[in-house]
Amino acid sequence: MIPNLNLVPFVSVDHMMKLVLRIGVERFLSELAAYVEEDFRRWESFDKTPRVASHSADGVIELMPTSDGRIYGFKYVNGHPKNTREGRQTVTAFGVLSDVANGYPVLMSEMTILTALRTAATSAVAAKHLAPRDASCMAIIGNGAQAEFQALAFKALLGVDRLRLYDIDPAATQKCVRNLQDRGFEIAACRSTEEAVEGADIITTVTADKQYATILTDNMVGAGIHINAVGGDCPGKTELHRDILLRSDIFVEYTPQTRIEGEIQQLAADHPVTELWQVMTGAAPGRADARRITLFDSVGFATEDFSALRYVRDVLAGTGLYQDLDMLADPDEPRDLFGMILRAGREGSVSPG
Repeated sequence: MIPNLNLVPFVSVDHMMKLVLRIGVERFLSELAAYVEEDFRRWESFDKTPRVASHSADGVIELMPTSDGRIYGFKYVNGHPKNTREGRQTVTAFGVLSDVANGYPVLMSEMTILTALRTAATSAVAAKHLAPRDASCMAIIGNGAQAEFQALAFKALLGVDRLRLYDIDPAATQKCVRNLQDRGFEIAACRSTEEAVEGADIITTVTADKQYATILTDNMVGAGIHINAVGGDCPGKTELHRDILLRSDIFVEYTPQTRIEGEIQQLAADHPVTELWQVMTGAAPGRADARRITLFDSVGFATEDFSALRYVRDVLAGTGLYQDLDMLADPDEPRDLFGMILRAGREGSVSPG
């Protein structure tokens, strides 16, 4: 715990990068994944609601709240695919944890980097329960900002050490290859999606365009594959051909949200899916047999951000990698908020106007 109830610790982008490097990227992902799984296992203790989304022609801005009854958390996040063309991030985010007992915030943090980490950690947690046993080769279709995090999370949790990469922009693939060299991978830069999925045990799709798309067609997916579908995360945005869904055992985070935003928006509203928490708690089976196709239809859910913020708060003490924000009013008497303003005038050099 970080002392001083009247100041709120804030983790900036700079501090988050230094925290990740101090802990080590793969260790950070592994420890974060444990928090994500722990919270999925206590799924029924959380308030759950689909994220509140404000859509525009340019992108989406969303709020993602949840609470376990003791701690409340939310994330502000956007998704603007066109930003890349303007030299901006596609996704930016920040988050807050608060004490339910008094409503006071106890942590604020950047979540642009943290969201990338928690998305990858969640993907790897799902794959741990759903992917073929001893999977070692993963295709990553879409080599943008999320790709390296996915690769390192799957290496840390599943031992994946062979990557087959493809992006419609070869520069993105080369960036990914460059960033992952000397990280213990055998990497193949591929010229097409078809080439990338050859020999893969796991296929991760993580593209950014906000549109219905067919990144994977039915003929590309053989028996026994695990698909980690990350890119489709809002209404009107998908990556997989519908026929793949009809052949797959589908696993989701929170069904009401995924029906709106995920790959399964292409299917009937009563098409059977299994929530991930059910697999983790033993309430439902995961991979039925070696020849089944499993699909994690990942859209991101608020409990994962809650887990990430909770992890950061737990590892932050003693690091000095935060700054205290003066966000909480501290009047001499709780009802005398105006008196606190007058006190500031007496104690400082501000003169009444």
